[in-house]
Amino acid sequence: MEDERADNAVLVIPCSGIGKVQGLISREATYLVTDELAPGQTDTMCLALLVKGDPEAVEAVRTHACIAIDGCAKACAEKNVQIAGGTVAKAIQVAEAFKNHRGAKPGSATMLTDEGWTIAREIAGSIVSEVERLHAGEEVAR
Repeated sequence: MEDERADNAVLVIPCSGIGKVQGLISREATYLVTDELAPGQTDTMCLALLVKGDPEAVEAVRTHACIAIDGCAKACAEKNVQIAGGTVAKAIQVAEAFKNHRGAKPGSATMLTDEGWTIAREIAGSIVSEVERLHAGEEVAR
């Protein structure tokens, strides 16, 4: 919720990717970061709010550093942050992470396998490293 978002929180915005395992991985990586690995330093929002032009969502991306996680090369999360006037501090594509896991069977659009969770954890680790870099450089608030 906007009222509870810390001024220095990095926004982690996953793609919607409904119907694709890559979308599920992007969302699960986001929740690992915001709920377990960097709570209080990070927050997330529903991409649909940003796409719709919700004033609070637009203001949030304009005033916070953003990390976009996209399932595919269409880069919907990254593009919509930019369209709303925000700056993407780091853009991650789940499909790129698959290059390190050739032949992996990550699961389905509704459930990850152990291999899928491994990929999600690797992406989450990359996000946490970027959050730490942003906080160290105080590039978080705009």
